[in-house]
Amino acid sequence: MVSNGLSQYPAPVGRASLLLTFKGHRNTILIIGGDVLAASRAFAALEAGMQVIILARGLVCDELRWRADQQQVNLTDWDMLPSVSTSPLPSAPEESLSAFLAENPSISLIRITIHTVDTPALARICHAHNIPINVTDHPALCDFSFASMHRFADPSTGGQSALQVGVTTNGEGCRLAGHVRREIVSMLPKDIAGAVRQVGRLRRLAKNTDDEVAECEEGENSSVTTPNRPVPGWRSSATESKDESSRRRMKWAAQLILSGDSPQTISPCSVQVPNESSLHNLTLLPPPKKGRILLVGSGPGYPSLLTIATHNALMKHADLVLSDKLHPAAILALIPETIEVCIASKFPGNAEGAQSEMMDAAVEAARRGLTVVRLKQEDPVVYGRAGEEVLFFRAHGFEPLVVPGVSSALAAPIFAGIPVTQRGVAESVVVCTGVGRQGKEVKLPGYECSRTVLILMGVARIAQVVDAMIRNDSNSGEGLQNSERRREERPYPRNTPIAIIERGSMPDQRVVASTLGDICEALDIAGEQRPLAVLALQGSGDTSVLEEGEERDEERIRKWLGVCRWVMREGIDQGWVEV
Repeated sequence: MVSNGLSQYPAPVGRASLLLTFKGHRNTILIIGGDVLAASRAFAALEAGMQVIILARGLVCDELRWRADQQQVNLTDWDMLPSVSTSPLPSAPEESLSAFLAENPSISLIRITIHTVDTPALARICHAHNIPINVTDHPALCDFSFASMHRFADPSTGGQSALQVGVTTNGEGCRLAGHVRREIVSMLPKDIAGAVRQVGRLRRLAKNTDDEVAECEEGENSSVTTPNRPVPGWRSSATESKDESSRRRMKWAAQLILSGDSPQTISPCSVQVPNESSLHNLTLLPPPKKGRILLVGSGPGYPSLLTIATHNALMKHADLVLSDKLHPAAILALIPETIEVCIASKFPGNAEGAQSEMMDAAVEAARRGLTVVRLKQEDPVVYGRAGEEVLFFRAHGFEPLVVPGVSSALAAPIFAGIPVTQRGVAESVVVCTGVGRQGKEVKLPGYECSRTVLILMGVARIAQVVDAMIRNDSNSGEGLQNSERRREERPYPRNTPIAIIERGSMPDQRVVASTLGDICEALDIAGEQRPLAVLALQGSGDTSVLEEGEERDEERIRKWLGVCRWVMREGIDQGWVEV
């Protein structure tokens, strides 16, 4: 039906994806390549129930070799493929691939992670066999793509749940997709996976017939109430077919799920408006309000770690809040709606401009008599540039009040279960930064067995940081007196324990723990990290570290990491949910 030249249906707009979720039972995926990305895709396919074949040439990462040893994947060496010609010379890669696909008709998807001159030819062979493919960094060759995925853990069982979240930008920005996915995950409640499990159980109960539900109830000691039995006199259950009963139950379940009351919200405190008229009906003008500026630390991000002083500043005193860009939504959500909030327009390359913009805005608002809360992450003076702002505001006639906050340098290791000091392990702590002003390199402290080193803002340059820590300048030809040296005194042993904490204290916190020698590879396996992170040297947990010295370091590392070279943990302790 067309009216006035316009269709009543929307016109399709291209460049979108047909997002599907499917279980890969009875399907096989061929992954061409042996790098860590291939291992990541193989793991995703295994969790979907697919058979996985790895076709690789040359080096294969440790994870894929381990999974092959465990018979989780079929690892095939490309050079061992049979020749398809009678010539003594080896077949061309595309010929070998074509023969391999002909011998394995169960392959339904292909993922190519290698980058060679043969990649377009290999893609043409896959298309010739009518098999959908995905090629890394070649969107024009791709028939499908992998979304940035997160699978939720079930808090009651500790295992992986049925709930997954996936985000795709259709090839326009993979890193952005990962950022959006993290934001979505951080806004969802921690126990949402348990809710999905309960809803699934409810749907199964609702879908069953009365007899099946009765059996289920009997098997569970009648602990489950049968959903929505027919009301006596409304319809006899004998005249209701099984299909009708199932549809009625499913409709009841859908109504129950979709009509739940929304959680109660706390309304902002009402603003008391003073009476501006006197008994003689004379207009009374209040004295001009003197503006002031508060530099307030909001802690590492977990709302319960706000100090009372910070909470009062936001809830009782603020007329305007000027916030850093990366402040967690959970903190900003506490600010009453009656208070204006301005977010800094900080992005790579604009840090100085955003800083000046915030300081100018604070002075302008204070001159209008407003109380300005300059909300800083963590503690304002621990690499928070609060000193620069204090001097700026003082030069413009305002003496700011600095309200301290909990620094992630100390809080994040605690959330990760890492003591920064411990008797017999670490007697002192050094806090430093991984990047200097305007991106310049900084000089890191030298190695001391009894000292914990906390490096803020170090993940973006993790390779350079690790190189500076373990490099032995005395053997590099540069000399110990070289003024460009990036580390003081002794180099760090390669087996020094290290933990990288991403988004410390947040619901999607991630900890990657390894040694200096393996941490860069561990990060490649773990995936992209956000630039705001804490890098802490972790003790082995053995309180005899200082007593026994460095002789047993290798033994401690093996005891700590086991057969692996790194460990990764996601989320925070469930006890924090109620704090």
